[in-house]
Amino acid sequence: MSKQVWKPGNMLYPLPVVLISAVSLSGEPNIFTVAWTGTICSDPPMVSISVRPERYSYAMIRETGEFVVNLTTEKLAFATDYCGVKSGKEVDKWKEMRLTPVPGKTVKAPLIKESPVNIECRVTERKDLGSHHMFLAQVTCVHAEETYMDEKGKFHLSKANPIVYSHGTYYTMGKPLGNFGYSVKKK
Repeated sequence: MSKQVWKPGNMLYPLPVVLISAVSLSGEPNIFTVAWTGTICSDPPMVSISVRPERYSYAMIRETGEFVVNLTTEKLAFATDYCGVKSGKEVDKWKEMRLTPVPGKTVKAPLIKESPVNIECRVTERKDLGSHHMFLAQVTCVHAEETYMDEKGKFHLSKANPIVYSHGTYYTMGKPLGNFGYSVKKK
């Protein structure tokens, strides 16, 4: 198998693609798309998002220290793309994409009602890393859509058809290959 050697770059794909909701100090909400996000700690529960300082919502998060990570689905794919290419300076993305803001429990930033999972976050640290600044944040509350819970209360995000992002393209998730630990499970 032959491989090409490329210059250093970000090749960690696919990535979760999420809608981040934020609010300004004056109460103006906005939504934008982030694919540079991830889990960084389980106890305490923490996530990170990396945002270009030029983005309209960057100042909102920097000033308020809060945001909400809203998971995306196949039904939200168009809105996910739109909220990544349009600026909140020029358009009301909530209105244009017919998304419903819902008050959070622990942060002032609104949740997106149409998202199956909303993760309320409070910034603990900002790292200025170059083209992007990383916000490290503690998860303060999680909202999960009951539609995707079974009779035992187990949440099944796969039923919501979550999407990922890879090299400029959005994808739905594929078929399950196995559960954690299946490689060592006794047969």
